Amino acid sequence: MSFANAVRLRSREDVVIGLVPCAAGGTRIAEWAKGSELYAATVRRARAAVETGGRIGAVLWYQGESDTVRWADANAYGQRMGSLVRDLRADLAMPDLLVIQVGLASGLGEYTQVVREAQKGLALPNVRFVDAMGLPLQDDQLHLTTQAQVQLGHMLAQSYLDHGTTKPLRTTSIHWFFMYY
Repeated sequence: MSFANAVRLRSREDVVIGLVPCAAGGTRIAEWAKGSELYAATVRRARAAVETGGRIGAVLWYQGESDTVRWADANAYGQRMGSLVRDLRADLAMPDLLVIQVGLASGLGEYTQVVREAQKGLALPNVRFVDAMGLPLQDDQLHLTTQAQVQLGHMLAQSYLDHGTTKPLRTTSIHWFFMYY
């Protein structure tokens, strides 16, 4: 909600922001590949959102903790994320779709830094990186505190607004943001 409120407050107050949560906790990025149920559900939700007359503003991607457990998953993260972005853009016919990827603040395994480097190094156009490292964690040392989630929402909003979208936010349509965290 902090993301939507920050975007709304920095644009016209009567703009409608739609958030479409697509998260599935504890998943590896391989489970989001084209052909999987998670991928198919995401594309279905995206198409349904556009059918309402709105437009997709961005994909907000915060995922990867489960990819830090096995070297093979951590090592393949960058390639898999690149494929996911290219596949989504192709299947949604949105070659310039903005993807804002959150850099991990923590991980389940010993390869957190490997995944973080892959996230930071993703060299695709219109893919932005917002770093969650250093934000306060809950006692489980994995999940962000509520305060940190609010702060991250503001960071994501700033990244989106700094992107300089070519189309101004209008009140006549809903602006959808797909969330993965």
